[in-house]
Amino acid sequence: MGEGVDPTQMCQTLVDKVAQSKLLMAITDSEVLVLFEDWLEELEEEIISIARRHGLLNAEDLAEKLRVSKRGAIFLLSKLKRENKL
Repeated sequence: MGEGVDPTQMCQTLVDKVAQSKLLMAITDSEVLVLFEDWLEELEEEIISIARRHGLLNAEDLAEKLRVSKRGAIFLLSKLKRENKL
């Protein structure tokens, strides 16, 4: 992605904080959390759809297709595998 803030790193940080929901609710506006969760769910659904149509892509190809960093694609793939969604 471009220079500056890495949105994938921001997302990974937020996902880690979701696990600590009391802390997250204390420091994050609930509307922002809802937007993040919606966006993350959309990405996950898109990955599952891609995997059904084309088979599981490697992280580099998935990153290009979703327009996220390779690190973000690795994170999303790992999360979906951990949750037995892939």
